[in-house]
Amino acid sequence: MEFSPLHWFYGWKTCYYRCSIHSGTEYRNYKSFFSIVMFAVVDAEYNFLFVDAGCQGRISDGGVFKDTFFFKKLEADNLGLPLAETLSGRNKEVPYVLVSDSAFPLAEHIMKPYPGDFPKGSKQRIFNYRLSRARRIVENVFGIIASVFKVLRRPILLQPENAEIIVMTIAHLHNFLSKNSQRYYTPLGSFDREEAGQIVEGSWRNEPNTGSLLPLRNVPRRAPLIAKHIREEFSDYFCNDGKVPWQDRYC
Repeated sequence: MEFSPLHWFYGWKTCYYRCSIHSGTEYRNYKSFFSIVMFAVVDAEYNFLFVDAGCQGRISDGGVFKDTFFFKKLEADNLGLPLAETLSGRNKEVPYVLVSDSAFPLAEHIMKPYPGDFPKGSKQRIFNYRLSRARRIVENVFGIIASVFKVLRRPILLQPENAEIIVMTIAHLHNFLSKNSQRYYTPLGSFDREEAGQIVEGSWRNEPNTGSLLPLRNVPRRAPLIAKHIREEFSDYFCNDGKVPWQDRYC
């Protein structure tokens, strides 16, 4: 598989269910639902690379992420990521990164949006726009599985351990079907696409609201300086050699 510095994407959702027997507040999340957390890493081909499901909804977003096998491999620099490279027309090497939303920490291998509102044409606003375009891959994957596997549209009436099995099975089925039966599972028009910067929404968005998939809340945290420098390098690149013709119209 050919890599590019913004090849990897990740996101997570919570899947909520009816209160389980004797669960107390273990699975109650910040919205007062009983839920388990689904953490997922998705590639540019809309496939799951890693899924962790079953953590209690009461655990903070940072706590869930840091408890995963994926995080431990990332921290140990043992994920097999390609070596850092320079972006086209630039001199500074940057690492391959995962694209996330604001619920995740900004880190050397994790890029998230700049917080706040920024003037039109500013590099922060351009970076956030380009990041959101990449992050749409994750949104489409969760949208597709919720539109096809109807069990994800409502509370799962099972104990947490059985709900976890359901979620993991769906992830495996998604990968199998997308690779072996794409014509029927995700026919042309299923995913969002862009035409000269204009978003053409995928057919999955016509489905009713995917009620049991909830985003985790954003938690402010202090980012390391090296991560901020890497984000600045991407920001400068998107304003110069990495600029796309239509971005000025949207940011």
